[in-house]
Amino acid sequence: MKLDDIKLFYYLRNFTRNAMPSFYFKNYFEKIKAYEVKCDPSEIQNRLNYYFKVTQSFNLPKEAVAVKNFKKTKSTTYFFDLKEFLHYFKPNVSFVYHFGDETHINSYPTLFKARPIAGENANSILFKLNKRRHFQWVNDSNKFSDKKNQLVWRGKAWHKLRTDFAKTYWNHPLCDIGQVNKLENNEPWVKGFLTIEEQLNYKFIFCPEGNDVATNLKWAMSSNSLCIMPKPNFETWFMEGTLKAGVHYVEVENDCADLEEKIKYYINNTTEAEQIIKNAHTHVKMFQDKKKEDLLCLKVLEKYAELSGQNNALRF
Repeated sequence: MKLDDIKLFYYLRNFTRNAMPSFYFKNYFEKIKAYEVKCDPSEIQNRLNYYFKVTQSFNLPKEAVAVKNFKKTKSTTYFFDLKEFLHYFKPNVSFVYHFGDETHINSYPTLFKARPIAGENANSILFKLNKRRHFQWVNDSNKFSDKKNQLVWRGKAWHKLRTDFAKTYWNHPLCDIGQVNKLENNEPWVKGFLTIEEQLNYKFIFCPEGNDVATNLKWAMSSNSLCIMPKPNFETWFMEGTLKAGVHYVEVENDCADLEEKIKYYINNTTEAEQIIKNAHTHVKMFQDKKKEDLLCLKVLEKYAELSGQNNALRF
Protein backbone atom coordinates (compact mmCIF):
# COMPACT_ATOMS: atom_id res chain seq x y z
CA MET A 1 0.00 0.00 0.00
CA LYS A 2 1.26 3.47 -0.89
CA LEU A 3 1.18 6.20 1.74
CA ASP A 4 -1.28 8.17 -0.39
CA ASP A 5 -3.72 5.29 -0.05
CA ILE A 6 -3.98 6.25 3.62
CA LYS A 7 -6.50 9.09 3.68
CA LEU A 8 -4.98 10.87 6.69
CA PHE A 9 -1.51 10.94 5.09
CA TYR A 10 -2.96 12.07 1.75
CA TYR A 11 -4.69 15.08 3.31
CA LEU A 12 -1.74 15.90 5.55
CA ARG A 13 0.72 15.84 2.65
CA ASN A 14 -1.43 18.05 0.43
CA PHE A 15 -2.33 20.61 3.09
CA THR A 16 1.34 20.78 4.08
CA ARG A 17 2.44 21.34 0.48
CA ASN A 18 -0.10 24.15 0.02
CA ALA A 19 1.39 25.89 3.05
CA MET A 20 4.97 25.74 1.79
CA PRO A 21 6.84 29.01 1.04
CA SER A 22 7.57 30.30 -2.46
CA PHE A 23 11.14 28.96 -2.63
CA TYR A 24 9.83 25.38 -2.30
CA PHE A 25 7.82 25.73 -5.51
CA LYS A 26 10.58 27.68 -7.25
CA ASN A 27 13.00 24.87 -6.53
CA TYR A 28 10.71 22.20 -7.94
CA PHE A 29 9.80 24.38 -10.93
CA GLU A 30 13.50 24.59 -11.83
CA LYS A 31 13.85 20.83 -11.50
CA ILE A 32 10.90 20.25 -13.83
CA LYS A 33 12.26 22.67 -16.42
CA ALA A 34 15.69 21.04 -16.22
CA TYR A 35 14.04 17.65 -16.67
CA GLU A 36 12.21 18.90 -19.79
CA VAL A 37 15.54 19.27 -21.60
CA LYS A 38 16.10 15.52 -21.23
CA CYS A 39 12.68 14.56 -22.62
CA ASP A 40 11.81 13.63 -26.18
CA PRO A 41 10.26 16.91 -27.38
CA SER A 42 8.01 15.17 -29.90
CA GLU A 43 6.52 12.94 -27.20
CA ILE A 44 5.82 15.91 -24.95
CA GLN A 45 4.31 17.93 -27.79
CA ASN A 46 2.16 15.05 -29.01
CA ARG A 47 0.69 14.47 -25.58
CA LEU A 48 0.17 18.19 -25.02
CA ASN A 49 -1.64 18.46 -28.36
CA TYR A 50 -3.82 15.51 -27.42
CA TYR A 51 -4.90 17.03 -24.13
CA PHE A 52 -5.15 20.57 -25.44
CA LYS A 53 -6.75 20.61 -28.90
CA VAL A 54 -7.53 24.34 -28.99
CA THR A 55 -5.10 26.11 -31.33
CA GLN A 56 -6.57 29.61 -31.63
CA SER A 57 -6.43 32.37 -29.02
CA PHE A 58 -9.58 32.89 -26.96
CA ASN A 59 -11.05 35.33 -24.46
CA LEU A 60 -11.56 34.30 -20.88
CA PRO A 61 -15.26 33.92 -20.00
CA LYS A 62 -16.80 35.28 -16.81
CA GLU A 63 -16.53 31.78 -15.32
CA ALA A 64 -12.73 32.09 -15.12
CA VAL A 65 -11.27 31.98 -11.60
CA ALA A 66 -8.03 33.74 -10.66
CA VAL A 67 -5.36 31.78 -8.84
CA LYS A 68 -5.71 34.07 -5.82
CA ASN A 69 -9.45 33.27 -5.63
CA PHE A 70 -9.17 29.51 -6.16
CA LYS A 71 -10.91 27.78 -3.26
CA LYS A 72 -12.29 24.36 -2.53
CA THR A 73 -15.92 24.14 -3.63
CA LYS A 74 -16.61 20.42 -3.77
CA SER A 75 -14.32 17.43 -4.31
CA THR A 76 -11.16 17.81 -2.24
CA THR A 77 -9.12 15.54 -4.51
CA TYR A 78 -9.94 17.63 -7.58
CA PHE A 79 -9.03 20.76 -5.62
CA PHE A 80 -5.64 19.35 -4.59
CA ASP A 81 -4.84 18.12 -8.10
CA LEU A 82 -5.31 21.55 -9.68
CA LYS A 83 -3.97 23.57 -6.75
CA GLU A 84 -0.71 21.61 -6.92
CA PHE A 85 0.12 23.39 -10.19
CA LEU A 86 -1.50 26.77 -9.60
CA HIS A 87 1.38 27.54 -7.23
CA TYR A 88 3.54 28.17 -10.31
CA PHE A 89 1.33 30.96 -11.66
CA LYS A 90 0.87 34.59 -10.64
CA PRO A 91 -2.15 35.45 -8.46
CA ASN A 92 -4.15 37.21 -11.18
CA VAL A 93 -3.80 34.46 -13.79
CA SER A 94 -7.18 32.81 -14.37
CA PHE A 95 -8.43 29.44 -15.54
CA VAL A 96 -11.81 27.82 -16.19
CA TYR A 97 -12.23 24.33 -14.77
CA HIS A 98 -15.01 21.85 -14.10
CA PHE A 99 -14.79 19.31 -11.29
CA GLY A 100 -16.76 16.08 -11.30
CA ASP A 101 -17.74 13.22 -13.61
CA GLU A 102 -19.75 15.28 -16.10
CA THR A 103 -18.62 15.15 -19.71
CA HIS A 104 -20.55 17.99 -21.35
CA ILE A 105 -18.68 20.33 -23.70
CA ASN A 106 -18.63 24.01 -22.73
CA SER A 107 -18.72 26.79 -25.31
CA TYR A 108 -15.33 28.01 -24.00
CA PRO A 109 -12.09 26.14 -23.21
CA THR A 110 -12.42 24.39 -19.85
CA LEU A 111 -10.22 22.04 -17.85
CA PHE A 112 -12.04 18.70 -17.42
CA LYS A 113 -11.18 15.30 -16.03
CA ALA A 114 -12.94 13.51 -18.91
CA ARG A 115 -14.50 14.21 -22.28
CA PRO A 116 -16.29 12.28 -25.05
CA ILE A 117 -13.90 10.65 -27.50
CA ALA A 118 -16.09 11.35 -30.53
CA GLY A 119 -17.35 14.67 -31.84
CA GLU A 120 -16.17 18.23 -31.36
CA ASN A 121 -14.46 17.96 -27.99
CA ALA A 122 -11.67 20.55 -28.28
CA ASN A 123 -13.11 22.89 -25.63
CA SER A 124 -12.75 20.11 -23.06
CA ILE A 125 -9.08 20.31 -22.14
CA LEU A 126 -7.93 17.21 -20.31
CA PHE A 127 -6.19 17.71 -16.98
CA LYS A 128 -4.99 15.07 -14.53
CA LEU A 129 -7.80 15.30 -11.97
CA ASN A 130 -9.00 12.89 -9.28
CA LYS A 131 -5.73 11.06 -9.82
CA ARG A 132 -5.66 9.46 -6.37
CA ARG A 133 -8.72 7.42 -7.35
CA HIS A 134 -8.01 6.85 -11.03
CA PHE A 135 -4.24 6.52 -11.36
CA GLN A 136 -3.49 3.40 -9.37
CA TRP A 137 -0.97 0.83 -10.53
CA VAL A 138 -0.30 -2.70 -9.32
CA ASN A 139 2.75 -4.92 -9.10
CA ASP A 140 1.28 -8.19 -10.28
CA SER A 141 3.50 -11.19 -9.57
CA ASN A 142 0.99 -13.69 -10.97
CA LYS A 143 1.53 -15.01 -14.49
CA PHE A 144 -1.44 -14.85 -16.84
CA SER A 145 -1.18 -18.60 -17.44
CA ASP A 146 -1.42 -19.36 -13.71
CA LYS A 147 -4.60 -17.35 -13.08
CA LYS A 148 -8.19 -18.56 -12.87
CA ASN A 149 -9.93 -19.06 -16.21
CA GLN A 150 -12.60 -16.52 -15.32
CA LEU A 151 -13.58 -12.89 -15.77
CA VAL A 152 -13.90 -10.82 -12.58
CA TRP A 153 -15.73 -7.58 -11.86
CA ARG A 154 -16.92 -5.80 -8.74
CA GLY A 155 -18.37 -2.32 -8.87
CA LYS A 156 -21.35 -0.06 -8.45
CA ALA A 157 -24.04 -0.53 -11.07
CA TRP A 158 -26.23 2.49 -11.76
CA HIS A 159 -26.00 2.65 -15.56
CA LYS A 160 -27.58 0.25 -18.06
CA LEU A 161 -24.30 -1.26 -19.24
CA ARG A 162 -23.34 -2.30 -15.72
CA THR A 163 -26.78 -3.29 -14.45
CA ASP A 164 -27.56 -5.44 -17.49
CA PHE A 165 -24.12 -7.02 -17.32
CA ALA A 166 -24.44 -7.90 -13.63
CA LYS A 167 -27.92 -9.40 -14.11
CA THR A 168 -26.83 -11.45 -17.12
CA TYR A 169 -23.46 -12.80 -16.01
CA TRP A 170 -23.54 -13.00 -12.21
CA ASN A 171 -23.83 -16.80 -12.27
CA HIS A 172 -22.01 -17.59 -15.53
CA PRO A 173 -19.40 -20.34 -14.99
CA LEU A 174 -16.71 -18.25 -16.72
CA CYS A 175 -17.43 -15.17 -14.58
CA ASP A 176 -17.19 -13.96 -11.00
CA ILE A 177 -19.41 -10.90 -11.36
CA GLY A 178 -21.23 -8.79 -8.80
CA GLN A 179 -22.38 -5.27 -8.12
CA VAL A 180 -21.52 -3.96 -4.68
CA ASN A 181 -24.24 -1.33 -4.21
CA LYS A 182 -27.24 -2.74 -2.34
CA LEU A 183 -30.73 -2.97 -3.83
CA GLU A 184 -34.13 -2.95 -2.13
CA ASN A 185 -34.52 -6.64 -2.89
CA ASN A 186 -31.88 -9.21 -2.06
CA GLU A 187 -30.84 -9.85 -5.66
CA PRO A 188 -28.29 -12.63 -6.29
CA TRP A 189 -26.06 -10.41 -8.45
CA VAL A 190 -25.35 -8.17 -5.45
CA LYS A 191 -22.14 -9.59 -4.01
CA GLY A 192 -19.41 -8.75 -1.56
CA PHE A 193 -16.41 -6.52 -2.22
CA LEU A 194 -13.21 -7.97 -3.68
CA THR A 195 -9.87 -6.26 -3.17
CA ILE A 196 -7.65 -5.49 -6.13
CA GLU A 197 -5.26 -8.17 -4.89
CA GLU A 198 -8.07 -10.74 -4.96
CA GLN A 199 -9.10 -9.70 -8.46
CA LEU A 200 -5.55 -10.23 -9.71
CA ASN A 201 -6.12 -13.98 -9.35
CA TYR A 202 -8.33 -13.94 -12.46
CA LYS A 203 -7.18 -14.04 -16.09
CA PHE A 204 -9.74 -11.43 -17.22
CA ILE A 205 -10.88 -8.15 -15.69
CA PHE A 206 -14.02 -6.41 -16.93
CA CYS A 207 -13.59 -2.64 -17.27
CA PRO A 208 -17.02 -1.07 -17.94
CA GLU A 209 -17.56 2.68 -18.15
CA GLY A 210 -19.76 4.37 -15.56
CA ASN A 211 -20.43 8.09 -15.40
CA ASP A 212 -17.39 8.48 -17.64
CA VAL A 213 -14.36 6.17 -17.90
CA ALA A 214 -13.82 2.85 -16.16
CA THR A 215 -12.08 3.60 -12.86
CA ASN A 216 -10.39 0.20 -12.76
CA LEU A 217 -8.92 0.39 -16.26
CA LYS A 218 -5.59 1.92 -15.21
CA TRP A 219 -4.67 -0.64 -12.57
CA ALA A 220 -6.11 -3.48 -14.67
CA MET A 221 -3.89 -2.55 -17.62
CA SER A 222 -0.85 -2.51 -15.32
CA SER A 223 -1.64 -6.07 -14.19
CA ASN A 224 -0.92 -9.41 -15.83
CA SER A 225 -4.61 -9.92 -16.49
CA LEU A 226 -6.41 -9.15 -19.74
CA CYS A 227 -8.77 -6.17 -19.85
CA ILE A 228 -12.13 -6.85 -21.48
CA MET A 229 -14.58 -4.04 -22.23
CA PRO A 230 -16.86 -2.51 -24.86
CA LYS A 231 -15.32 0.23 -26.98
CA PRO A 232 -14.82 3.26 -24.69
CA ASN A 233 -16.86 6.43 -25.24
CA PHE A 234 -14.90 8.71 -22.91
CA GLU A 235 -11.27 9.58 -22.30
CA THR A 236 -9.15 11.14 -19.59
CA TRP A 237 -5.48 11.99 -19.08
CA PHE A 238 -4.90 8.24 -19.66
CA MET A 239 -5.70 8.80 -23.35
CA GLU A 240 -8.32 6.05 -23.61
CA GLY A 241 -9.09 7.28 -27.12
CA THR A 242 -5.73 5.93 -28.31
CA LEU A 243 -6.36 2.39 -27.04
CA LYS A 244 -6.86 -0.19 -29.80
CA ALA A 245 -9.03 -3.29 -29.61
CA GLY A 246 -6.99 -6.47 -29.90
CA VAL A 247 -3.82 -4.48 -29.18
CA HIS A 248 -4.29 -3.00 -25.70
CA TYR A 249 -7.52 -4.69 -24.60
CA VAL A 250 -10.15 -7.19 -25.75
CA GLU A 251 -13.27 -5.53 -27.10
CA VAL A 252 -16.77 -6.97 -26.68
CA GLU A 253 -20.12 -5.78 -27.97
CA ASN A 254 -21.99 -3.19 -25.89
CA ASP A 255 -24.43 -5.89 -24.73
CA CYS A 256 -21.50 -8.28 -24.12
CA ALA A 257 -23.19 -10.93 -26.28
CA ASP A 258 -19.77 -12.17 -27.47
CA LEU A 259 -18.20 -12.21 -24.00
CA GLU A 260 -18.11 -15.99 -23.60
CA GLU A 261 -16.61 -16.40 -27.06
CA LYS A 262 -13.83 -13.90 -26.30
CA ILE A 263 -13.01 -15.43 -22.91
CA LYS A 264 -12.75 -18.94 -24.36
CA TYR A 265 -10.61 -17.72 -27.25
CA TYR A 266 -7.98 -16.11 -25.02
CA ILE A 267 -7.99 -19.02 -22.58
CA ASN A 268 -6.91 -21.15 -25.53
CA ASN A 269 -4.58 -18.55 -27.08
CA THR A 270 -2.29 -17.58 -24.24
CA THR A 271 0.45 -16.13 -26.43
CA GLU A 272 -1.94 -13.63 -28.00
CA ALA A 273 -3.30 -12.69 -24.59
CA GLU A 274 0.17 -12.10 -23.20
CA GLN A 275 1.07 -9.87 -26.16
CA ILE A 276 -1.98 -7.69 -25.49
CA ILE A 277 -0.98 -7.49 -21.83
CA LYS A 278 2.54 -6.48 -22.86
CA ASN A 279 1.13 -3.73 -25.09
CA ALA A 280 -1.07 -2.54 -22.22
CA HIS A 281 2.02 -2.28 -20.00
CA THR A 282 3.74 -0.18 -22.65
CA HIS A 283 0.81 2.24 -22.65
CA VAL A 284 0.75 2.38 -18.85
CA LYS A 285 4.48 3.14 -18.72
CA MET A 286 3.87 6.53 -20.38
CA PHE A 287 2.12 7.70 -17.21
CA GLN A 288 4.46 6.32 -14.54
CA ASP A 289 7.19 8.98 -14.69
CA LYS A 290 6.12 11.56 -12.10
CA LYS A 291 8.35 14.34 -13.40
CA LYS A 292 7.05 13.88 -16.92
CA GLU A 293 3.47 13.89 -15.66
CA ASP A 294 4.09 17.06 -13.65
CA LEU A 295 5.78 18.70 -16.62
CA LEU A 296 2.77 17.99 -18.83
CA CYS A 297 0.31 19.28 -16.23
CA LEU A 298 2.33 22.47 -16.03
CA LYS A 299 2.50 22.81 -19.82
CA VAL A 300 -1.28 22.40 -20.17
CA LEU A 301 -1.79 25.35 -17.80
CA GLU A 302 0.96 27.35 -19.51
CA LYS A 303 -0.74 26.86 -22.87
CA TYR A 304 -4.09 27.87 -21.40
CA ALA A 305 -2.60 31.09 -20.07
CA GLU A 306 -0.81 31.79 -23.36
CA LEU A 307 -3.82 31.26 -25.64
CA SER A 308 -6.09 33.26 -23.33
CA GLY A 309 -3.79 36.26 -23.64
CA GLN A 310 -2.31 36.08 -20.14
CA ASN A 311 1.31 36.89 -20.81
CA ASN A 312 4.10 36.41 -18.28
CA ALA A 313 1.81 34.14 -16.32
CA LEU A 314 4.45 32.10 -14.49
CA ARG A 315 5.71 33.17 -11.08
CA PHE A 316 9.27 31.99 -11.62
